[in-house]
Amino acid sequence: MGLLGASQQERTSKPARQRLPSGYALDATKEYECLDRVALITGITGQDGSYLSELLLSKGYIVHGIIRRSSSFNTGRINHLYKDPHLNGVRLFLHYGDLSDSSNLCSIVSTVQPHEVYNLGAMSHVKVSFEMPEYTADIDGLGTLRLLNAIRTCGRPDTSVPQNEDTPFHPRSPYGVAKQYAFWTVVNYREAYGMYCVNGILFNHESPRRGPTFVTRKVFVPSFCHSVREFIEVAFAAVGLPVRWEGGPMGSVDEVGVVGSDQRVVIRVDPKYFRPAEVDLLLGDASKAKRVLPWEPSTTFEALVAEMIQSDMHDIAQRSNHVAATQ
Repeated sequence: MGLLGASQQERTSKPARQRLPSGYALDATKEYECLDRVALITGITGQDGSYLSELLLSKGYIVHGIIRRSSSFNTGRINHLYKDPHLNGVRLFLHYGDLSDSSNLCSIVSTVQPHEVYNLGAMSHVKVSFEMPEYTADIDGLGTLRLLNAIRTCGRPDTSVPQNEDTPFHPRSPYGVAKQYAFWTVVNYREAYGMYCVNGILFNHESPRRGPTFVTRKVFVPSFCHSVREFIEVAFAAVGLPVRWEGGPMGSVDEVGVVGSDQRVVIRVDPKYFRPAEVDLLLGDASKAKRVLPWEPSTTFEALVAEMIQSDMHDIAQRSNHVAATQ
C-alpha cells in the first residue's frame, strides 16, 4: 500500500474528533480524521482497495477511485459502498482511468484535488507477469511514475507563503500556463542536450519604466506584500495629498479614496480589471538568489513609489508642454 501526495505533517498530525457520516456506526470513544478530507485510490475495486475505501469512509473522508473501463461494471467488492453520485450525501465517486495514460491521470488528479493518494492499482499476478512482462512493467513501474508526475504537476497546489524555487506551479491564466511550458522546455533542453540555459522566476517587479497597461502601474499592489491601500497612501503622500478612505467596508468595491477639504474622489475600484481567476498571495522568497549570486535589494518600498510618481509627473509635464507648444 502506498501513500502518495501527503506531507509528513499531514501523515503524522493528530486527527480531530468529528461526527461520522450517517450509516457508519463506529466506536464513539475513538478519534477520527476530519470530515471532507479527500482521498484518491487506484485499484479501488481490488481486495486492498475495497478495505481501504471502507476505512477511509468510516473516518469521514470523501473517496474517489479510479477504475478501468470494461464492458461490465466490475465493482463487486465495493458495491455495498457505492451509491448514485447524483444523490445527496454521497462520499464515494468512481472515475474511468488507467495507469498507462498520463493525461487521464493528470485530468483526474486535477479534478479531484486529493489530500492523499493511495496507489494500489497493479498487475498483481506473478505468473501473468512472466507472460506479459512489458505490460507489467508499464503498469506497475511506469504507472507509479505517471501517477507521481500527475500529483506533482496537477495536484493540490502549495499555498505556502512565501514561494521559492521548490514551490509547485499552479498557473491561473493562459499567460501562466504558457510560461510554465517555457520553464519546462528550458529544463528539458538543459538536461537533454547539456545546454547552459536557466530559468529566472520573476515576481512583480516595478520601476518607472513599467508599462502603463500593467495592473501595478495603475497603482496596484506590487509583490512586496504591501497592500493596495499602502501603495496608494504612499503615492499620494509623495505629491503632498494625504488620502482618506470613505464609503463601504474596508476593501470593498464601494470604498473610495478622497482628498482635500471638499472630499474629492480620486480612487475607485474598477470592476473591469477583475480577472476570471486570480492568484493567491504571491510573495517571492529570494533566499537562494541572496545566497548564491549574491544579491540584495537596495530600494525601499517608499523610495520606489516616490520614484514612480515623480517619473509620471515628469511625463505629464512634458506632454502638457508639448500640447501648449503646438497650440
